[in-house]
Amino acid sequence: QVKPQFESKESRNCAMFTAIVYKTQVVAGINYFIKVQISDTEYVHLKVFQSLPHENQGPSLVSFQTGKTRDDPLTYF
Repeated sequence: QVKPQFESKESRNCAMFTAIVYKTQVVAGINYFIKVQISDTEYVHLKVFQSLPHENQGPSLVSFQTGKTRDDPLTYF
């Protein structure tokens, strides 16, 4: 659901957009930290916020880190 947000912020289209692994952090909602493969050799780390259900809002891309590899550890940022 956040692929269009990422593509807009990065000004690029990603033919591949596959979540590899994720972690969660409970706040006033949930932060998801997601490692996403965007090409054969490129990975990005996304921070996505999902608000509480009663707020009725979809997931929002908060920030991201580019230039990652498959072996880079997924950390909170």
